[in-house]
Amino acid sequence: MSGTAEKLSVTVEALREQIRRLQAAPRKYLATLRTGVEPFDALLPAGGLPLGQVVELWGEAASGRTSLALRTVASAHREGRLCAYVDGPGELYPPAAVAAGVDPSRLLIVRPKTAEQLAWSAVQLVRSGAFACVVLDLTRGPAGAGKGEGGVRLSPAEGKRLMEAATRGGSLLLLLTAPEAPADGMMRLRTEARGDEGLSVEVVRSRQGGIGSRTLVPWGALYPELGEWETPWGAELLPSETVTVPELREPERVSPEGHRGIMGQRPGRDVPMPSLRSSLDAALH
Repeated sequence: MSGTAEKLSVTVEALREQIRRLQAAPRKYLATLRTGVEPFDALLPAGGLPLGQVVELWGEAASGRTSLALRTVASAHREGRLCAYVDGPGELYPPAAVAAGVDPSRLLIVRPKTAEQLAWSAVQLVRSGAFACVVLDLTRGPAGAGKGEGGVRLSPAEGKRLMEAATRGGSLLLLLTAPEAPADGMMRLRTEARGDEGLSVEVVRSRQGGIGSRTLVPWGALYPELGEWETPWGAELLPSETVTVPELREPERVSPEGHRGIMGQRPGRDVPMPSLRSSLDAALH
């Protein structure tokens, strides 16, 4: 019996040593997180978003940055992992997140009351190592917190703490930033909506190469729940073979006297009303 207990103790100690080695290893080499949006994943040097790093999705409002973040969270949820979302603007819409594949039971939503608490909250979440992906929305600060208008710009010290926390905790930290307030992520991806075509993504900063490369993500790849010819804003697209161009015609000239009715007459004005006598004569004959 003692021999069995001794073997068990040796096995447990060996497992502990392996865990310590894994925790001490550079997390960026251990895994990547694929979003499931094939054109987007193919653009990235590692074939997905690297764990243990800070990646910035930088673009205008309605440029697709939040949709990409939610797809990333949904991908982590499909693998049974936990995620966190630091919601600076306080505008994350749960039904939209669920429609993107997010599992609410595996998502922690944090809404700090001040802009200064945004980076601090993200550092604690990322450093814990409990979350595969942490999203930090800096596109707008908390309303009434002094920095509610425009994007929230991180200080160099805050940016450094976030990168150190991501490396130590092994989590992917996604920064959602506005054009006027870029951050210092290890990788910066510019997002831009291209009308009916889809979402353009360009690598503008990367330590792994690929700077300047870009791809176009069709709306159907980003929103699989849409029909074949639907767009995220509800409009319908027409297949290219059925697109018709209306014939251009010269507009009709309108008389200065106004609109003309039948036979060129102005209703109620050009044709005189018949007299009572003529109406009676017509009825009798």
